[in-house]
Amino acid sequence: MGFQDEYDAWQAAVEQTVQKRPERKPAFVNHSDIPVKRLYTPADGIDSEEAYLNKLGFPGQFPYTRGIQPTMYRGRYWTMRQYAGFGSAEETNARFRYLLAQGQTGLSTAFDLPTQIGYDADDPFAKGEVGKVGVSISSRLDMETLFRGIPLDKVSTSMTINAPASVLLAMYLVVAETQGVDWKQVSGTVQNDILKEYVARGTYIFPPKPSMRLITDIFDFCAREVPNWNTISISGYHIREAGSTAVQEVAFTLSNAIAYVQAAVDKGLKVDDFAPRLSFFFNAHNDFFEEIAKFRAARRMWAHIMKERFEAKNPRSLQLRFHTQTGGSTLTAQQPDNNVVRVTVQALAAILGGTQSLHTNSRDEALALPTETSARVALRTQQILAYESGVADTIDPLAGSYYVESLTDGIEERAWQYIRYIDELGGAVAAIEQGYMQQEIHKAAYDTQMAIERGDQVVVGVNKFTIDHEPQPELLRVDPKLGEIQAERLAKLRQERPAEACETALARLREAAEGTANLMPYIVDAVRAYATIGEICNVLRGVFGEYRSPIF
Repeated sequence: MGFQDEYDAWQAAVEQTVQKRPERKPAFVNHSDIPVKRLYTPADGIDSEEAYLNKLGFPGQFPYTRGIQPTMYRGRYWTMRQYAGFGSAEETNARFRYLLAQGQTGLSTAFDLPTQIGYDADDPFAKGEVGKVGVSISSRLDMETLFRGIPLDKVSTSMTINAPASVLLAMYLVVAETQGVDWKQVSGTVQNDILKEYVARGTYIFPPKPSMRLITDIFDFCAREVPNWNTISISGYHIREAGSTAVQEVAFTLSNAIAYVQAAVDKGLKVDDFAPRLSFFFNAHNDFFEEIAKFRAARRMWAHIMKERFEAKNPRSLQLRFHTQTGGSTLTAQQPDNNVVRVTVQALAAILGGTQSLHTNSRDEALALPTETSARVALRTQQILAYESGVADTIDPLAGSYYVESLTDGIEERAWQYIRYIDELGGAVAAIEQGYMQQEIHKAAYDTQMAIERGDQVVVGVNKFTIDHEPQPELLRVDPKLGEIQAERLAKLRQERPAEACETALARLREAAEGTANLMPYIVDAVRAYATIGEICNVLRGVFGEYRSPIF
């Protein structure tokens, strides 16, 4: 009997079994609405050497489906980069140093909401929010405290900051100067992804056009002055947190990335001068195989986009390098210890998907910022996967799985459909202005919530396997007086700084913003003169205006 005869015989036997004992569901569909077949065979995967070379290739080679490095984790593990930040710069510095002492290999900074939208800690808009969801940074003095005792030529730092990214990057570079570190030795990432703020998150300041100018100014400036800095981390994470599917996460992230590259090219930058420093940021949810396939599909799609659409020549321009964070929205306040298991599954998917760095969420994050103990458990989760599980000992171990290859193809096909439609709308910026991405995400989020409420989607401990009298863990609380403390420090700074130098730097920044010059050198000078984030952003607000989101 040949393959088809054997398959037909098996299918007939299965039908008899199902008649006696039906399957758990009439149809199996993943979160991206892709049907999951009962069985996958060679007909669904890579069926020839030619198909292998076209679709997968070898690690470190186009189209990079199997990973961007020739040896992946056999060379070194991914960077263990735990996202941390709360309260004052002193408190976050202590958390940074604790995590580094526990074996963390990179830093990732969470800023509070006033910092994220460019207000000083003593601004009336900041009242009640200082240090609540991240560290409060108003001036270079706070930044110096944040990295005190941490050599910036030895540790790479990611900063989750978008609208005022240029200001925080300038502060970081000035701190490097004070440590005697050459900017060419500084490495890290600034998120700098404003388009996803309009789509999914909301911490924007300026309208899209000047925001894109600030972003491409960073591309240009860092290509010349800070060559090891990743100038953007194009984020699907927040798109997914807002409720998108895995397919939408890939499609909308890559559409936004296309918009950034096109804006830089339109500005006159050569694609291979800046593209090697583009990086990405993805989410890892619970559907294990869907997540692995998502990462592989995104990597292959980006290689084709850069090679065929933008005619990039440098292999590094074609490589999608990404950081992964486990899914915050999947964590539950009920039975918080269950979150350790969820995070482990998600982290394993990220590793098998070939991530370059990883943050694992803490078990108590559905309730509050993580305590030191829960942050350590989250880091240990990565370390156990790296050092004990053996999953990092071979490259892309699920390649050739009929299911994973079929799912990778399926996610890619559906993501391309979205990207082509967004192109027809005029690109990512036009699609955002028309509310297209927002509406698609809202619909996906609504569908998920309805599935949970109907019980079609099980969330353990929430709509099934619930218990009464759940004990509450110890939670971290931010000092409610921090706003007053920060205000006193700012008053002292303004009294002691060289007033004339600060005013001159801000005036020069205003003049540059009214023209077309690259703004980064002017922002760096303002930071050197002890201008605050609020003062710098207010100058830019005065020139650029502020964005108001329409209601879709």
